[in-house]
Amino acid sequence: MPELLASGFYWLDLAVGFGGPPVLLWLRRRGRIDRFDWRIFWLGVVLGACWEIPVFVLSQHSGLPIIVWRLELPVHYLAFLTAHLFWDGGILLTGFRLLRWFYPPFAPRRFRWAAPAVLIVWGQLTAFLVESSSVLCAGWIYVTGYWWNPTLLWLAGEPLTLLPQLLWLWTTVAGYWIAVHGKDFGQAVAIRRMNR
Repeated sequence: MPELLASGFYWLDLAVGFGGPPVLLWLRRRGRIDRFDWRIFWLGVVLGACWEIPVFVLSQHSGLPIIVWRLELPVHYLAFLTAHLFWDGGILLTGFRLLRWFYPPFAPRRFRWAAPAVLIVWGQLTAFLVESSSVLCAGWIYVTGYWWNPTLLWLAGEPLTLLPQLLWLWTTVAGYWIAVHGKDFGQAVAIRRMNR
């Protein structure tokens, strides 16, 4: 049963990851997402690469793995790396879309505490849900025993660790900072005005 669950989880992981860019391109061409959203998605991909690449490469090619796959992957690990980069872009984009839902429009030009707070909560929640779903579906687990990756809690006899939480804390804060201070990000589209 774990093999079947993991196999389905792996294929779903790949399908959603690789399905993201074509769906976003289609939405962009239909005017459902704008230039800012498109840039935030790719910013999420780039920020995700800062930690996904080391995590995947160290886990495959070193004696210090960060994650271990519970079962053999159905395709090369680089396919999963790429899919996870697209997931990261989608997760960051969804966080920014939440800002539009929570707050009236504004063009991000200066730091406001409410926006990164929403993004941080979103990042922490999704990191927890992704790691939990992987543990429950026999996908991958983060290796414990490193001083920098302590176990936060146990789920189904497997650890949920600190590292994914730290990575998404960094990603959401960096993503917001770049959106506020990056060239043309603030002018690309309105997000919602906060703390008027």
